Amino acid sequence: MRIYNTLSAQKEEFKPAGDPVKMYVCGVTPYSDCHIGHAMSYVLFDVIRRYLTYRNYKVRYVQNFTDIDDKLIKRANESGTTVKELAEKFIAAYFEDMDALNIKRADAYPKATEEVPKIIEVISGLRKKGHAYPVGGDVYFRVSSFPEYGKLSHRRPEDMISEPGNENVKENPMDFALWKGAKPGEPQWDSPWGPGRPGWHIECTAMSIKYLGENIDIHGGGNDLVFPHHENEIAQSEAFTSKTPFARYWIHNGLLQLGSQKMSKSLGNLITIKEALAKHSPDAIRLFILSSHYRSPLTVTDDGWDAAEKGVERLRQAAQRKGGTGTPALDASTYRQRFIESMDDDFNTAQASAAVFDLARDINRSAEEGASISDAQAILIELSGVLGLTFEKEEVKLDPVPYIALAKEVGISISGDAKPASYYIDRLIEKRIEARKSKNWALADNIRKSLAAHGITLEDTPQGTTWRYKK
Repeated sequence: MRIYNTLSAQKEEFKPAGDPVKMYVCGVTPYSDCHIGHAMSYVLFDVIRRYLTYRNYKVRYVQNFTDIDDKLIKRANESGTTVKELAEKFIAAYFEDMDALNIKRADAYPKATEEVPKIIEVISGLRKKGHAYPVGGDVYFRVSSFPEYGKLSHRRPEDMISEPGNENVKENPMDFALWKGAKPGEPQWDSPWGPGRPGWHIECTAMSIKYLGENIDIHGGGNDLVFPHHENEIAQSEAFTSKTPFARYWIHNGLLQLGSQKMSKSLGNLITIKEALAKHSPDAIRLFILSSHYRSPLTVTDDGWDAAEKGVERLRQAAQRKGGTGTPALDASTYRQRFIESMDDDFNTAQASAAVFDLARDINRSAEEGASISDAQAILIELSGVLGLTFEKEEVKLDPVPYIALAKEVGISISGDAKPASYYIDRLIEKRIEARKSKNWALADNIRKSLAAHGITLEDTPQGTTWRYKK
């Protein structure tokens, strides 16, 4: 297995330090609903974790919550609530979103506000070693004390943009805050340097050391975290422990964009996970994210969502269809090997997904020829499970009345008590098939358009016509 390591800027053979594989992924700042950029990152790291488990590694996975931050304080003040109440509200919403996307829960979810003693311990250790200095109630990391600063982002310190702070008191514009002195109305904790709160970067160092030890195997996050967050993590972690490397492999996913624009809060073009789930199935969202390599940017388009939804339906049909009783003509193990080779090459989910789709296609061909497909279907479900796909079709409770009316309009006899909407939709599809066979194209097209007007999308496949409801 080879993984692209941001630190070395090349693919490296995966050799974890021991058992289990220690994996830390930066979590959210819970001051608003999660957006599909968060979904992209956490689906990808969920699949990486699932694949490592599939390859018989034990994994200990930790993800934090930054529940004290300038954004949280500002939003809490605007909302007339406390920082704690606001954070707890959106942490609960985070778990709802992640559970809906079938993202496995981490082994631990430490919160910055609950780890202040460890954070103070690390800052104190950095001070004793000369890597940090207090001034005016703040404590800053002394970048000049860490000669390798910039090794993750592959830039020289003098070429980097300094982090905002009290420039009048910092020794060097590049120095960053480990501890922020208390301000009126802000949450605060006692410390050797006076009351205050942790800076952003120090929490991940403290949490990863506490929950995973001084050296970890995989550290993950989005490309936007390479600098300054992860660069600063390396500096303060290795300075504190005097052990290298802090993390053996740094994995960063590409960012999401809408059309030609990067998705961001400042541009106001965010799509929340809840908004995405209102229109698309969890499996389709996952498949859309996994359709490109994780290090590449991913552009959101309606066509992309629709293609993912249709793709999920094709996989579901292949996994659930009935085969014949003849001798299996398909050696599905070759598709498993293709899947493994793709994932072993820097978690190439795009190629791995292609292997799964090819398997689904050949399952359908074998079924048409009357061959047994159960063994191949088991492998299809196995590999899809590594991608986190469930093939659970969302049960949509549709009002049957408009579909009864459509059925009557095209001459379908309706009698007896009302049945579920799906019954009438299936009857309309049957009527459309009959119309096409008799070359009554006008009627067939009218049925398709009428169903579309009521949210029903039809897809004609070699295995028959399927339908789905699009909200």
